[in-house]
Amino acid sequence: MPLVDFFCETCAKPWLVGWWDQFKRMLNRELTHLSEMSRSGNQVSEYIASTFLDKQPEVEIPSPGPPEREKKRRPPPGLGGAVKSLPPGCDPGPGCDPLPVPRFGVETDREEQLGKELDSLNKWGLNIFRVSEFSNNRSLSCIMFTIFQERDLVRTFGIPERALLGYARALEQHYHPDVAYHNSLHAADVLQSTHVLLATPALDAVFTDLEVLAALFAAAIHDVDHPGVSNQFLINTNSELALLYNDESVLENHHLAVGFKLLQERNCDIFQNLSRRQRQALRQMVIDMVLATDMSKHMSLLADLKTMVETKKVTSSGVLLLDNYTDRIQVLRNMVHCADLSNPTKPLGLYRQWTERIMEEFFRQGDRERERGMEISPMCDKHSASVEKSQVGFIDYVVQPLWETWGDLVHPDAREMLETLEENREWSGRRGPRSAAPPPAPPPRRARPAPPPSSLFQFDSVLGFIWGVGGGEFLFYFLKNSKRHKKKDGKLTPPRKKTGNRDPPKNGGTPPKRGDPPNKWGSPKSHLLGGVGG
Repeated sequence: MPLVDFFCETCAKPWLVGWWDQFKRMLNRELTHLSEMSRSGNQVSEYIASTFLDKQPEVEIPSPGPPEREKKRRPPPGLGGAVKSLPPGCDPGPGCDPLPVPRFGVETDREEQLGKELDSLNKWGLNIFRVSEFSNNRSLSCIMFTIFQERDLVRTFGIPERALLGYARALEQHYHPDVAYHNSLHAADVLQSTHVLLATPALDAVFTDLEVLAALFAAAIHDVDHPGVSNQFLINTNSELALLYNDESVLENHHLAVGFKLLQERNCDIFQNLSRRQRQALRQMVIDMVLATDMSKHMSLLADLKTMVETKKVTSSGVLLLDNYTDRIQVLRNMVHCADLSNPTKPLGLYRQWTERIMEEFFRQGDRERERGMEISPMCDKHSASVEKSQVGFIDYVVQPLWETWGDLVHPDAREMLETLEENREWSGRRGPRSAAPPPAPPPRRARPAPPPSSLFQFDSVLGFIWGVGGGEFLFYFLKNSKRHKKKDGKLTPPRKKTGNRDPPKNGGTPPKRGDPPNKWGSPKSHLLGGVGG
């Protein structure tokens, strides 16, 4: 049975959808427990639920004030308004003498320093901030040009260097430098991270050259023309983009449209020498990968990846066997998603800079919502959001389950990333709660006792359960217990406490049976298709 039958609410059978809904209800219960811990815990819980769960909440669109009415009188931007005219000098015509191609794709008087930074192009943790500094703030153009040359894609697909330079520059100009996080620097970082993940030994020679080209192109364009606000903000404000894309993956659809539209600009078609069939195949792959960066699709992506891990096949040399397109595109979707959520796996200095940027962007959105009299989105209220708690929650409930599952898929190639992730999580946990601005005096509230640790949301121990088709049995499987609590460097991090009937059976006790409810035994090993342990 295709994986989509398990988790796609549009395509799945009704009884599977029912159990997927039941899992999400259980998830929401656990998030409710987390929200009861504190005000900041409530914000973390709401942020995770609203961002990483694909649900369609009822929204009340606020009446526009005078400034909003003025905006509505303007003609809708459409796609044509999103693509800027290229400035003079970046698009030489047939009568112009071509300028020499810069070594790293950008003009800079600090080429030697840039070259030293790019010596780490193939390593995890490249300092993209220094690359930007030495490339005159053109990190995306620099990284895109250099990776395409490094991988010999220019020769393989007959990409004219001038077209590559023109497209990279046009693409970078359509990222907004005034957006704190989702700008060309983030795109360059995701592109370089995807480049490194493609080179992991477990995936050696797994993907075709066209698939590699598609993955890198998808990473480069995945946030182009990002306005610095979320999909839900665009939907709640009745924006033109939300209307254009019917509230479905609004930004991701827009990024794709702009990224492909730029190929039609003069001297920007980097795919001009691909066959029609190659262009069609590449376009479909890029669409699949960029749409997968919609964070509301995170749960289904993770579910599919976990299923693949449980059934993976490897060669004698440890290379994954992905002998059909469906499996390969699934890995590529998760790869770009991992690269997009890779900040906590980077060295602490880089991770801290990215954290400051994303929180700044969140708080700007919160300010805009406050000005409009809207309800402020979770983690966007600078007066109450805890930066440290948000990061601990983000790592525990989103990043760590994803990266641990990716690590299982490419074992042991992701060990470095997972170790850094653990170190950054511990650093954030030690920092203690801190908000970006002094909060206003809160109204008096009745103190509520904190629930026991066992009632906290344990996302990394439960992924989902699936109703089986044979003999009336129901089959369910769980993510393995978080590796964050296992021994590392001779030290044990505090384990989760277990209470009541969530304790596993003692020696000699009766093991769990298939008919037992999922929560009876706490966090069992994964059970997949007949109870095969993970």
